[in-house]
Amino acid sequence: MSSNAGRAEGAGPAEDADRLKVLPDGLLVDRSEPRRRDPVTLAQGKTQKPPNPPGPEDRRRLLEGTHHDPHEVLGAHPLPGGETAIRTLRPYATAVTAITPDGHRHTLHDDGDGFFSATTRRPVAGYRLAVTYQDTELTTADPYGFLPSVGELDLHLISEGRHEQLWHALGAQPMTHQGVTGTRFTVWAPNARGVRVVGGFNHWDGTAFPLRSLGSTGVWELFVPGVGEGELYKFEITRPDGTRSLRADPMARRTEVPPANSSIVTVSQHVWQDDAWMRERTRRTLHEEPFSVYEVHLASWRPGLTYRQLAEQLPAYVKDLGFTHVELMPVAEHPFGGSWGYQVTGFYAPTARLGTPDDFRHLVDALHRAGIGVLIDWVPAHFPRDDWALAEFDGRPLYEHEDPARAAHPDWGTLEFDYGRREVRNFLVANAVYWCEEFHIDGLRVDAVASMLYLDYSREEGQWTPNEHGGRENLDAVAFLQEMNATVHRRVPGVVTIAEESTAWDGVTRATHHTGADGLGGLGFGLKWNMGWMHDSLGYVSRDPVHRRHHHHEMTFSMVYAYSENYCLPISHDEVVHGKRSLVSKMPGDWWQQRAGLRAYLGFMWAHPGKQLLFMGQEFAQGAEWSEAHGPDWWLLDPSYGAEADHRGVRDLVRDLNSAYGAEPALWQRDFAPSGFAWVAGDAAEDNVFAFLRHAADGSPLLSVSHFAPVVREGYRLGVPEGPQAWRVVLNTDGERYGGSGVGEAAGPLEPEPVASHGRPASISLTLPPLATVWLRPA
Repeated sequence: MSSNAGRAEGAGPAEDADRLKVLPDGLLVDRSEPRRRDPVTLAQGKTQKPPNPPGPEDRRRLLEGTHHDPHEVLGAHPLPGGETAIRTLRPYATAVTAITPDGHRHTLHDDGDGFFSATTRRPVAGYRLAVTYQDTELTTADPYGFLPSVGELDLHLISEGRHEQLWHALGAQPMTHQGVTGTRFTVWAPNARGVRVVGGFNHWDGTAFPLRSLGSTGVWELFVPGVGEGELYKFEITRPDGTRSLRADPMARRTEVPPANSSIVTVSQHVWQDDAWMRERTRRTLHEEPFSVYEVHLASWRPGLTYRQLAEQLPAYVKDLGFTHVELMPVAEHPFGGSWGYQVTGFYAPTARLGTPDDFRHLVDALHRAGIGVLIDWVPAHFPRDDWALAEFDGRPLYEHEDPARAAHPDWGTLEFDYGRREVRNFLVANAVYWCEEFHIDGLRVDAVASMLYLDYSREEGQWTPNEHGGRENLDAVAFLQEMNATVHRRVPGVVTIAEESTAWDGVTRATHHTGADGLGGLGFGLKWNMGWMHDSLGYVSRDPVHRRHHHHEMTFSMVYAYSENYCLPISHDEVVHGKRSLVSKMPGDWWQQRAGLRAYLGFMWAHPGKQLLFMGQEFAQGAEWSEAHGPDWWLLDPSYGAEADHRGVRDLVRDLNSAYGAEPALWQRDFAPSGFAWVAGDAAEDNVFAFLRHAADGSPLLSVSHFAPVVREGYRLGVPEGPQAWRVVLNTDGERYGGSGVGEAAGPLEPEPVASHGRPASISLTLPPLATVWLRPA
């Protein structure tokens, strides 16, 4: 034995501290000369205690990555007679030494294939391993010297599918465990024969880092000392057929920038500054307040900006235009940018394309401090088939339905979640809560709800199986959506959930405990996108004015069902891509008429019952379709372009629409009550006129008149409520500052006359501008 080995055997803690150098990753390196590989004897010529290697079956399973309980073999284990066996698996190591708390070093026997073992009578609680690789010695606590780091309550809730903060139990969780800092790695993989964690900390070789199975829960766990913030990792799954697959963590809170797809250990350091916003949010009654949404694709709003750079520009822009909320197209990680985020692989990680999770928190914080609410698109309907993500995660259908016909989404080439499996339902419900609690999100717009609700969605006869009652309803999806909405509303008061649901499903925004005619409870959403209004109204305004009288009902039909749900009126990204043209380009006529038609349509939309949403670029009459490759044509607003009367005028109108909207309770207090609306002229098809009253909670009215013909109509008489007040114009979309002709701008208050009209004893006579909407209220 070398003299160095002799010094090591007798070295005390003080000498250890002087000899061992702390590396940046928290491990220790021995700066003394390397020892011989074959430790046959101890110092002073004493014979080493006999090794205690693992048995051949344990050895085989550990090397193959199929051992369900590596902690039972590796680590320290008591032996008969008061001795303790220490075993470790360290491939590529030339030597391994166990350092007991009293400073003594016990050289382990090389048992071959990376296994090392020894026996000792010394106390070993809290021992460390000094592992020599060529000329480098790294010292760390033994991962197999720790008790499970997941609590029994966590495991019980996971098995029941009721862990509402699942991200605290699964994934990579930096922590201090039994007095040692490191990261706990946990993953749900019930079909796996074995699981290892690989990453930069073990040179992407997981042989020495198998996880243990925590019984029937299907959860695998390992605490790895010394691993912390910023480490890259994946799980190596040994599948039922014995093959292996490297998988990103389904619960990863941070990822690499695509196309790279490793998960990253992360800890939030963000200090929130939106306390006032969060307190106020819990006191709001959203249905009786202004709610005007600006939809944004973050990556292309201003291409090239990071989350933090967006925080410097987006809040100010949205606040200036008067929108109350932004809706962000999906921010969860996705491998293909052209999917716009609707094919998610990292459900718990904001996309790394624009920065870190804390950078995204900074953006949300900045929006809140500017008084802007934040909604995000949430996609629980499906996920892509990438072989490093969720698809057949542990070798068998797990997150997707086990029936291939139920699993395959017929439209998008993706996989549908198995909502009937409690752990999958838990994964999604907890994910909804996660975004609201961890990122202070104010609302979730749930994508593609219709595709979830119907078993026969986009499927022909014979391609689907009826439910237990013989119907086409996906009862598992119904139960999931009800649970998600109930859980989010209970845990995070003030948050709104919004359904993109394109059918006549009964009770989308009805409370979950209220049963409808179909025998099912309501889905529990706060709002529903009114896809029917969107489709019909865009169909109407896209027609030449001379033909509009034949399609008048397309603008009035929405009021037949306006109070069947709590509606939001969406002009979203879906309506301005893939050959559908931008909003202004849908309008017929020359450039002046197109802009006038757009302004009139926006005035109609803002006055119609329901909340409203407008996609970026449409607020300034973007002429080209949206493309995620370059975003809106901001140059159209450059003063040198001479766009004041063209594009800047439309943007000024949107600003004034939001300002007038917020100042007029009649436009939002009774959005979802029939008492908040009354037709004045709903049948003026020959004139292309739509006139209606909106009423505030105190009964005060606002009159909206939309004229979709390119002519001036003078002396147009409309019935109004009785009263002595004159009516004044609140907003006229034909104003010159908006690029209009200015018809009616100079008109003073309009005195009501005792002339019966439209079933009312009093009326006013006004001049209708061409292709314009005018709002009036009693002076």
